[in-house]
Amino acid sequence: MSAWPSTSTDTALDGRPLRDRVVLVAGAGGGLGSAAAVAAARAGATVVLLGRKPRRLDRVYAQVQAVGPEPLLYPLDLEGASPDDYADLAQAIGRELGRLDGMLVCAAHFPGLTPFELADPASFARAVHVTLTAPAWLAQACLPLLRQREDAALVFAVDAPERVGQAYWGGYGVAQHGLRGLIASLHDELAKGPVRVAGLYPGPLRTALRARAYSIDQDATAVGPEAAAEAAVALLSAAGHPWRGQVLDACADALSR
Repeated sequence: MSAWPSTSTDTALDGRPLRDRVVLVAGAGGGLGSAAAVAAARAGATVVLLGRKPRRLDRVYAQVQAVGPEPLLYPLDLEGASPDDYADLAQAIGRELGRLDGMLVCAAHFPGLTPFELADPASFARAVHVTLTAPAWLAQACLPLLRQREDAALVFAVDAPERVGQAYWGGYGVAQHGLRGLIASLHDELAKGPVRVAGLYPGPLRTALRARAYSIDQDATAVGPEAAAEAAVALLSAAGHPWRGQVLDACADALSR
C-alpha cells in the first residue's frame, strides 16, 4: 500500500480536479460512500448516487447538490439486482449524462463477527455477493462507457487483508480477498487502455459497518471518512495515475501528515 497523492498536479483553474467528470458512487448511502460523493461533487464531478435505501440517498443527494453539480439518483439493491439491471443502469447514465469517467465502489455487506461453523449460510452468501460479485457485475456493465473516455478510473474500496483474514470475518472477509484479486486481474486486462483500476484502503473509519465488529471504546483509532473521501477524489482524478493497479492507503497518509 502507498500513501495517497496530492491532487495539486491535476487541479483545474478553479481548483476542482474532477471538473466536467461524471462519477458513479456505488454504496453512496454508507459512511465512506456518502462522504466520497460529497467530496467528488465539491471537486467538480457530476455524481451518480447508487444505493439501496432511497431515504438515505435523498439526504446524500441534498448534501451533494449543495456543493456541486446536480447529481443523478439511482436506487438499486445490489443484493437482488441482476446483470440486466446493471446494464440498464449503464444505459441510463449514457442516455442522461452522455459519459462516465469514474466509478467508486464502496458497497459491502458485513453481518458481524460470527464463527464459521455457526454462520447462517444465506448471510455468508449475501456478504460474498454484495461485497464482491455484485461490484464485479456493475464494473462489467459500466466498462464500455468507461472505455469511451481518454482517462477513466475504476476504484474499489477494500479492507485490510491481515485483519479480515482472521477468525470470524466470514463471507465479508472472503469477499475482501476476492476484491483484491479482481483488482489485480482487471488491471492486467486493462493496463494498456484508458481505464485505470485501483483499490482504496480507507483505514479504520467510524461507520455503521465497522461498528458491527468494534465497540466505540475498543476503536480509538477510527476516524471520520472525510480524509478517505479526499483520497478517493485523488484516485478518480488524473492524479491517480501512479496508483494504477495498486491499493492506495489513505490511513498511512493521514498518519504521515
